[in-house]
Amino acid sequence: MGRQKQTRFADSAQKPTIIQPGKPSFGKLKGRWAPSYFENTNPVVLELGCGRGEYSVGLGRAHANHNFVGVDIKGFRIWVGAEQAEQEGLRNVAFLRTEIENIDMHFGTSELAEIWLPFPDPRPKGRDEKRRLTSPRFLELYKKLLQPEGLVRLKTDNKELYLYTLDVLQGVPHKNLAHTDNLYQSPWLADHENIQTNFERKYLAKGQPIHYLKFQFSQSNALYS
Repeated sequence: MGRQKQTRFADSAQKPTIIQPGKPSFGKLKGRWAPSYFENTNPVVLELGCGRGEYSVGLGRAHANHNFVGVDIKGFRIWVGAEQAEQEGLRNVAFLRTEIENIDMHFGTSELAEIWLPFPDPRPKGRDEKRRLTSPRFLELYKKLLQPEGLVRLKTDNKELYLYTLDVLQGVPHKNLAHTDNLYQSPWLADHENIQTNFERKYLAKGQPIHYLKFQFSQSNALYS
């Protein structure tokens, strides 16, 4: 392990903004993130596969009356977002180090107001379909954890993942689906609060269009649009 990684891992063990194995709060905030961790009653929003946490931090700046949790297994990456949130004094931003398929061990039924999926791994091989973050197994998990008004948002440069998600949604009760194969030439550009991930900037520099969709499960209404 490189020196920088060692330094970040050691620092992560001390950061209150990072919840990870070995810390007293890990696995013990299920159903009570807002009152117990954030010490408020504001809605909780997840960024799944957050990497450096660009969305958790950016949304935290834009929506002071919401709580944001970035989820990723890569501690080296989430340290970046946690460090930035602390430097900016964003008390409504935190990071959880865990596998995404385990989020129901950390969040309770109907605890979440919204889920962001910014540039998830498209998992192009057929045998990896169940690992795609918009596969039926994950959508079922999101439905369980989202509040009735919960919203799911996907941003991706991968056309196949975008079309796959639209296809999956044909078999999932949902409403208020909005989608575009070019976010930057669509009515929904403002949805992303002018936040761009490191990956997104690279894709845009190559002239690749960014695909975007948002939807609610059939019983829900948007928290904010």
